[in-house]
Amino acid sequence: MTALQITRADGILTVQDMGRPGHLAQGLSRGGAMDRRALLEGAALLNTKSPLAAIEMAGAGGEFSVTAPTRIALTGAPMAATLDDAPLRWNASHLVTPGQRLRIGGAQSGTYSYLTPAGGIATEPWLGSRAAHLSIGIGGALRAGDTLPVGDDPEPDRPSHGLPPEPRFDGGTIRVIDGPHTVLFSDAVLDAFYATAFRRGPRGNRQGLQLVAEARFGTEHAKGLASDMIGPGDVQMTGDGVPYVLMAECQTVGGYPRIGTVIPADLPRVAQAAPGAVLRPRRVTLDEALATARSEADELRDLSGRCTPLVRDPAAIRDLLSYQLVSGMVRGDEFDATWPHST
Repeated sequence: MTALQITRADGILTVQDMGRPGHLAQGLSRGGAMDRRALLEGAALLNTKSPLAAIEMAGAGGEFSVTAPTRIALTGAPMAATLDDAPLRWNASHLVTPGQRLRIGGAQSGTYSYLTPAGGIATEPWLGSRAAHLSIGIGGALRAGDTLPVGDDPEPDRPSHGLPPEPRFDGGTIRVIDGPHTVLFSDAVLDAFYATAFRRGPRGNRQGLQLVAEARFGTEHAKGLASDMIGPGDVQMTGDGVPYVLMAECQTVGGYPRIGTVIPADLPRVAQAAPGAVLRPRRVTLDEALATARSEADELRDLSGRCTPLVRDPAAIRDLLSYQLVSGMVRGDEFDATWPHST
């Protein structure tokens, strides 16, 4: 089996897949990739039928190598990447061979980036997932010197492909639907909330992130509120009126009032917002939210249809002279009868 070796880990690196749904009753949230869209993009680029376990890189990447020829996909927040110092296109697949050094720098925009090998990270699954769940101690951060098993590449000769970048790494509008606690907030508070351009605050992790504004958005009806089920996308209002958007590793039960819930289609935008990025909530109806809903199989099918083979720049091909650029040869005298000559 192929191994992926980590020579240097600069950011917070973890193994992530699509998580462990279906265990809320046992107190275990889904977890998995913060930007699920990025794993779907990786699957499309690698031509796999479903998303694979990948390395999630928060903030920065590191240095990597492989023990057998393996295609990899680089998706999510764009980072500067090189293979033996030759620049690599982001949101694309590339072949890495033994002895080559893959170096990935810091995020140029956004927060979470993904390195997906074509065979997927093949660590031992637990409850049907290989995802690290840091808040409850499942797995942990990867470090320099770690070696990860990787499944065999099913199509090692498949050409590299690229995807047009999706603009979700610099904040923007996030659509929010009403939830069970929306009625606890006054119309004035709701109007103010949806008129505010929030900044992603400095406090945030895989459990949730803070939205910062000068205004506060409290409710007098929060006292004595019974705890109930919560999930990714819920916008909880703390006692001092500061909103937090719950993310992949949030708790399963909470008692803070929820002013609404970010729709799943916009959670990647929230996850990728770096501190200081502006997020503008927009209130939408349930019908509007349902109109955006798509299965991840449909999303993957759409992304696969948008993948195109990469066109390599001859100036960047180090082994250009090893390619057969011209096939066949002629003597030239067969043209004598027809070629015009000057006398």
